Amino acid sequence: MAQQVRGVIAPGKNEPVRIETIVIPDPGPGEAVVKVQTCGVCHTDLHYKQGGITDDYPFLLGHEAAGVVESVGEGVTEVAPGDFVVLNWRAVCGECRACRRGRPWYCFATHNAEQKMTLTDGTELTPALGIGAFAEKTLVAAGQCTKVDPEASPAAAGLLGCGVMAGIGAAINTGGVTRGDSVAVIGCGGVGDAAVAGSLLAGAGKIIAVDIDDRKLAKAKEMGATHTVNSREKDPVEAIRELTGGFGADVVIEAVGRPETYEQAFYARDLAGTVVLVGVPTPEMKIELPLAEVFGRGGALKSSWYGDCLPSRDFPMLIDLYRQGRLDLDAFVTETIQLDQVEQAFERMHHGDVLRSVVVL
Repeated sequence: MAQQVRGVIAPGKNEPVRIETIVIPDPGPGEAVVKVQTCGVCHTDLHYKQGGITDDYPFLLGHEAAGVVESVGEGVTEVAPGDFVVLNWRAVCGECRACRRGRPWYCFATHNAEQKMTLTDGTELTPALGIGAFAEKTLVAAGQCTKVDPEASPAAAGLLGCGVMAGIGAAINTGGVTRGDSVAVIGCGGVGDAAVAGSLLAGAGKIIAVDIDDRKLAKAKEMGATHTVNSREKDPVEAIRELTGGFGADVVIEAVGRPETYEQAFYARDLAGTVVLVGVPTPEMKIELPLAEVFGRGGALKSSWYGDCLPSRDFPMLIDLYRQGRLDLDAFVTETIQLDQVEQAFERMHHGDVLRSVVVL
C-alpha cells in the first residue's frame, strides 16, 4: 500500500525548496523502500535546484543517505528488511560491455527504480541522482542499497554515498596514489578533503592542499595535508613545484571543476604524472592546452566518475576503516540539521561555511 511521507522538493529553477507530502509506492520487482535516517547536503543537490543538471522539475532532492531497508520487491536477494544500508547512485547492471569486461565501476547502464514517486496530486518527481533522500522514506532500485556495518554512525556513513567516496576514490581508485607519492589537491571542499584523506590512507609521502580560503586549508590540514597553499597569495603551480623538489606532484587532483584550476593541475604535475578531474564542470566550460605539452609530459589525464568506485566493494571496506579509527568520517560532518533547514544549508554551503550539513530524520 502506498505511503505518504514528508520530503524536500525543488519546484523550479532557483526557486526556494519546500517540504511537500510525497507518495511512496510499494516496491516493485527489483526495488526497495528505505527508511532514511540521514542525508548529507551535497553541492549536486544545489546544482539540481539551480537547473545545472536537467530541467525535469520538480526534483525530490537528497542523495548522500543512510537508512534501513523497510521492504523489498519481487526478486530482491541482495538486501532484506532491517538491513542498514548506504544508498548509491550507481547500481551496476552486470550485463553491459564494461561489466562483462570486469570493470563494473564503469557500468554504462546503471539503473534506478522503475516506479515514480509523486506528489499527492499525481505530479511525478525526479529524484536527485535516482535517489531522492531528503525524505522520510524513498524508493530505489535494490542495487542502490549497499549493506554496511550497522554500528557505524548513519550521519558519517551516508556521506560515502557521494562526495566522500568521490574524493577518496579519485585518489585511490583513479589516481592510483601509493606509498611515498606526492599529491596535490586543488579545491578543499568536501570532495577535496576526502581526496586528502584518501591520499593519507594510501600512504602518500607529501599531500599539498590548495585553496583560496584559509579556513578550508586549516580543515585540509586536519584531514591529513602535510602542506597548504593559498592560491590567492601564491601561484599554486610554482608552490607545488617548490614543495616537490622543483618537479611537480606525482598525482594532482582537481576538485573544483573549472578550466583555470584544471590548467594549474596540468602544469603542477611531474613528468609522467597523473591529473585527476573530480570537480564537476558546467556544460559551457572548455579547456585549451598545447598538444605538444600533453604529449611531452606523458603520464595520464583522467576523469573520476564517482571515485571510480564499486559500492559493494568500497563502502563496506571504508566503513571498516572508519570503525577501526583509520578514516575519520565524522570530521566531514560540520552540523546536523532538520528537514526544514535545507535551504539555509545551501546558503552556508555557498559561502563556504560548512564541509557537510547532514539532515537527520
